[in-house]
Amino acid sequence: MPLPIDSTPFSDSLVILGAAGLVIPAFARFRVNPVIGFILVGVLVGPAGLGALVDRFPWLFHVTITDRHSIDPFAEFGIVLLLFSIGLELSFRRLWAMRSQVFGLGASELLVSGAAIAGALFLLGQGLPGAMGLGLALALSSTALVLPMAGTTSLVGRTAFSMLLFEDLALVPIIFALGALAPNAQDAGWGGLANTLIWGTVAIAALFVGGRLILPRLFAQAARTKSPELFLSASLLVVIVASMVTTAAGLSPIVGALLAGLLIAETEYHTEVEVITAPFKGLALGVFLITVGMSLDLRSIAENWLSLAAAVGGVVLVKALITGAMLRVARLRRGVAAETSLLMASPSETTLIVLATAAQAHLIQPSTAAFWQTVTAIGLTITPLLAMIGKRAARKIDLGSGVEEPQPSAEGPGAVIIGFGRVGRMVADMLRAHDKPFIAVESNIDTVAAARRQGYPVIFGDVVRPELVDRLNLGRATALILTMDEPVLTVRIARRVRGWVPNLTIVARARDAAHAAELYAAGVTEAVPETLESSLQLSEAVLVEMGVAMGPVIASIHEKRDELRREIREGAGLEREPRLRRTRRSEVAG
Repeated sequence: MPLPIDSTPFSDSLVILGAAGLVIPAFARFRVNPVIGFILVGVLVGPAGLGALVDRFPWLFHVTITDRHSIDPFAEFGIVLLLFSIGLELSFRRLWAMRSQVFGLGASELLVSGAAIAGALFLLGQGLPGAMGLGLALALSSTALVLPMAGTTSLVGRTAFSMLLFEDLALVPIIFALGALAPNAQDAGWGGLANTLIWGTVAIAALFVGGRLILPRLFAQAARTKSPELFLSASLLVVIVASMVTTAAGLSPIVGALLAGLLIAETEYHTEVEVITAPFKGLALGVFLITVGMSLDLRSIAENWLSLAAAVGGVVLVKALITGAMLRVARLRRGVAAETSLLMASPSETTLIVLATAAQAHLIQPSTAAFWQTVTAIGLTITPLLAMIGKRAARKIDLGSGVEEPQPSAEGPGAVIIGFGRVGRMVADMLRAHDKPFIAVESNIDTVAAARRQGYPVIFGDVVRPELVDRLNLGRATALILTMDEPVLTVRIARRVRGWVPNLTIVARARDAAHAAELYAAGVTEAVPETLESSLQLSEAVLVEMGVAMGPVIASIHEKRDELRREIREGAGLEREPRLRRTRRSEVAG
């Protein structure tokens, strides 16, 4: 039976889907983090926003959410999917390699931060058990926000993930410890903790063994059907079963979700699963962020803004200083320590769970729990801002330390390489091998810092800004090499520079024949269509290995290259045929 149009679940679903459909493209258009957009939507359409006016304006019922708890299950499922997707990006080998960071750095960061916050609250008059509960709650950091922004492949992302993973594992022991500290608790709390550890170990071992035996066969059957729907169903089934098993054992469901992702990451089907589940993760995370926005009561914040600002600032400052100091002790460079510490400085979504547990155990008053819940919501809201500040601070620190930034010479910079990824680095190595001077420009600060430490003259900057290109003194350069993997930007820069310096040699990396044609039309001297040349080299190798004589192979490669020349000439409207890079073997034979 279909839901009536005036039912609360139907209306809430429309609001959530509408928010996702509007917020993501709108904020992407203005290059603003969608996290902020979802939180603002939660504030606007939540019970403390337009939802409070439903009694006066009934039509608002269809565009607001009047009961924030009605979408809590969706938000919790979103966090589960998030941890599952993080597990897909890892493997047991990577996790084992991170064990010292997880149980060393992660444990020390949580315990020291929690102790510092608890000590400060105790000095301010909070009882010792309550201060301990609040300290542990506020020391937690947001997995749901930090990892999507930092990822798990960069040094900052890996460091943050190691600490967040320990916090997720420590959540259940924290909850049981708070129960044991309750005024009416005796030994039930510690006994329950021991019982959970035993059954949790059994559950994780059972999932590990069962996953190794069952998952390859399950996904093999799904792959044979070639049905994306079946693949999706199997993936969600694995997540739900793993979460139910860990929940039944007394652990958090997010532990089961992470383990499910790790198990699937060990199979050959992990890429397909990651692609299929990605849209659900983004939508569910958006729902969680909307609930965060709904927990912000703007009127209450306005009435208590001074104490709330002091609380948020104090928590962020303590956590950032302690985390940064520990990362420096662990010998991470200052830029990474600064960015990671600010990313981890806000409270977490799991802070709300620990606060509720502390209130139920009568360790803190309900009014105290409500105050710190608002602090947590504000902290989650400013996490993207802290991440941006951390990134800028890391950039300034890294650029201000170590090797001095190279400056283009007044006599001329030599060759100028824009983009210092794998292609730009290879070009630089070849120029260096032949004693040709060069300078490179790169917009990734980590790449710049690493390259400078290795002795490469690399400038940090974004070539989208005309003033940076002006600084390069291209009028005296010997050549300009464009290696970025951004086709539109490459064409734009080539056209702009050709207008300024008509006689400069410009060599550009092209994706294919069509892109090469655009580059030639923009004025480049030479465009190298990498996909076409790699295809020709691959074809040459295959034909030779299959026994075809070298002469006919080289002739066919020449013929194909001539055909590509004609296509590029026609596409660009050129009077001459462009030169295409020859394979090494063909050049020797020719």
